[in-house]
Amino acid sequence: MILVTVGSQLPFDRMIAPVAKWARERGVRDIYFQHGGTTVDLSGFEGADFVPPDEAARLFDRADAIVAHVGMGTILGCLERGKPIVVMPRKASLGETRNEHQSASARSLEGRAGFFVAWEPEELPALLDRLGELRGGERISSDASPALLSAIRDFVWSGRAPRA
Repeated sequence: MILVTVGSQLPFDRMIAPVAKWARERGVRDIYFQHGGTTVDLSGFEGADFVPPDEAARLFDRADAIVAHVGMGTILGCLERGKPIVVMPRKASLGETRNEHQSASARSLEGRAGFFVAWEPEELPALLDRLGELRGGERISSDASPALLSAIRDFVWSGRAPRA
């Protein structure tokens, strides 16, 4: 199953439309759209505007691959599960987000195992055609490391940042 998710803040029709078109052209039906209230015709596909966290976790577990905006929660969910993710950054210049943080995040993660970037909608079909061969990266823990927790605890209790 392919999970397509746009997060919880805004629709992302610039990503949803080419994915839906690709799925229709290839007869792909095992796809779920968490679409944020899209105006794109998704008739014939399973989906919802938003899904609660427990349902999102079940969808992530069931998915073979995820297609998404560059949302950190979505990316972390994929890394924790070792799932491949195809992302397309929202653009502030198009009013899709407040600033270019998604492009900056995509640039910093591009090339990491399991992380694939479509910078423009026209790049999505070629990546989607390869979903069967894309593999996720090494799984990460959902828990913070003891060293990080210790540094945070020291900072909070001391009132100053730890020395490097």
